[in-house]
Amino acid sequence: MSKPPKLNLASIVAAAVPPAKPAPPAKPMQTAEIVQLDVGPASLRRPAPATLKQRARQMSVYLEPPVYDQLRDIAHAERTKMHGLMLEALDLLFKQRGARSIDHLNEPGSR
Repeated sequence: MSKPPKLNLASIVAAAVPPAKPAPPAKPMQTAEIVQLDVGPASLRRPAPATLKQRARQMSVYLEPPVYDQLRDIAHAERTKMHGLMLEALDLLFKQRGARSIDHLNEPGSR
């Protein structure tokens, strides 16, 4: 039994492309009608993103190694995440400066 011939890319492409069909006779141009779609109330158009990653904006914070290590150690001791501690620190900063708290900012319609 002999081996089948090796295929090259050109022969594969040539076999995959159907032969060209003759162009149909030219039809008269049709005009398009502009249609307005009813997308419903604004609340139905775009649902709010579900996850924090989809809702929030990312911000990088550069910490010196001892500061990072201390924050990590506190998070470990309290069995919480560093992110939660950072939010708590921001909330304390907002309170010191007389700004609205994170909970107040996250209420619907507070913007």
